[in-house]
Order: sequence, then C-alpha cells, then structure tokens
Amino acid sequence: MSLDVLKQLAEQFGRALLRTHSERGDDTAVIEAAAIRAVCLWLRDTPELAFDMLTDLTAVDYLEQGRRPRFEVVYHLYSLPRRHRVRLKVGVDDPAAEVDTVSDLWRNGNWLEREVWDLYGIKFRNHPDMRRILLYEAFEGHPLRKDYVKDRRQPLVRRPAGEIAAALGQRPAARRSLI
Repeated sequence: MSLDVLKQLAEQFGRALLRTHSERGDDTAVIEAAAIRAVCLWLRDTPELAFDMLTDLTAVDYLEQGRRPRFEVVYHLYSLPRRHRVRLKVGVDDPAAEVDTVSDLWRNGNWLEREVWDLYGIKFRNHPDMRRILLYEAFEGHPLRKDYVKDRRQPLVRRPAGEIAAALGQRPAARRSLI
C-alpha cells in the first residue's frame, strides 16, 4: 500500500513531484513549494488515502552543506483509517523563506508552523497568527538557523509580578512588608 501513495501522488501532480523514495515503510515525496497546499489538501480529502492527521511539521537548515534551497520544510502525515503515513518535503530559500500555510487543513498546523517560524524564520503565507510561540517577542533572530550566533546576548524582558500571575491565571501574591 505504501508505494501506492507515491504512485498516486505522481499520477495526480506530475511535475510538481520532484522525487520520491520509500525506505523501511516510510514514504517520502519532495514537492515543489508552490504545490504543497494542493498536495496536502488532496492527500487529506481523497477517501482512499484520508491523511487526516498532521503528526509533525519541522524544518532543516542546510547552510553548512551549501545546498540550495537552503531550507527544507518537512511534513509528516498519517491516515488513521488507512493506517499509513507519508513524509512530504518542500525546499524554500533564504532570505524570503516562505511557504503556504496548512494550518486551516489541520488545526495543529497552527502551532507547528509558528514553532518553525520562531526557530528557523520560515514564514507561512496566509497563516492567521504568525507570531512567536516558544520565545518572547523581543528575542532577536531564530536560534535553530545555522547562521545564528550562539554567543549572542538577548535583551532581558522584565514583567511585573502581577502581569505574570495574570498570564498564568493566578491572583498576584500580596506584598509583604518587613516592618
């Protein structure tokens, strides 16, 4: 069944499918960036495939290997009813690293895409809330990029205790006087 997914992808998307391989039951398809949304929609909505779950979305930075495109966005999809999976890879280049969102196809894509933006600086076109999710807003840069300066000093952000407590859904602690 696993090779059938790659065969169906090739029949449906032709030139947008750059290459495929299958190893130890894991199918991988490298897709043109412009086609990723259409491919994901088709994989999700085709009944005999039914990829109803985006299990992970991440990125790889190939700066040190000198590869072009520099980044690869990697999508791991799983079909609960059919019990099979597929990995999709899309190349995106710097400085305008950007790819279409799939956050409206799978709800967890919202957070996964924000994580990739936060850590790699890859933007997702038409994402409803493209802001940092793991790091604070004043953080400069994207720390999983190979060109990120690891000794870089980040600005400290101080917040009043009441603001932190409110963000955690707690009541601020009463100030105690030593007198």
